[in-house]
Amino acid sequence: MSTIWILFIAIAILGWVVQARLQSKFKKYSRIPLRNGMTGKEVAEKMLHENGIYDVQVISTRGQLTDHYNPLKKTINLSEPVYGSYSVAAAAVAAHETGHALQHAKGYGPLKMRSALVPIVSSTSKWVMWVILAGILMLQTFPGLLWIGIAMFSLTTLFSFITLPVEKNATNRALRWLSSAGITDVSNHSQAEDALRWAG
Repeated sequence: MSTIWILFIAIAILGWVVQARLQSKFKKYSRIPLRNGMTGKEVAEKMLHENGIYDVQVISTRGQLTDHYNPLKKTINLSEPVYGSYSVAAAAVAAHETGHALQHAKGYGPLKMRSALVPIVSSTSKWVMWVILAGILMLQTFPGLLWIGIAMFSLTTLFSFITLPVEKNATNRALRWLSSAGITDVSNHSQAEDALRWAG
């Protein structure tokens, strides 16, 4: 029983560390302007068009690091600090999210699997901790509840493992294109790399 809790806490701490590191890197490189003066929105649109994609819309969304690609609506949702900013961080994040749009357009398998799991995992992750806790408290009367909680936890863990190659692939696509399109140069490509290192 304690092993489950240790694993649960370890994954939660790891997620927090990655998020904190990502925020730190974004803040650092958001202070460095992109030499060509392109905003995150312009970078995303250019990357889409150069890859022959014209049916995806780039829109602004509230918050910070709330950037994501929505495959159902075919929208690249860029947070306000990315959408209108012309920093190295904004270009890197915009290109990374556009990398997901490229994955979608090319039928990248792991993205399909992740997209199918998103609705289930988003609701499961809200309840998993409470179900496990209730399962421990009701172990004598309803032992099956704990196993339901473990199954839910396993699903969220599986989702994390599926997400890793998807994010890594999007980052690689972004960095290759930023370099080949001349968006980043020798002086700031390594900064874009560093900004995305913790994203995948």
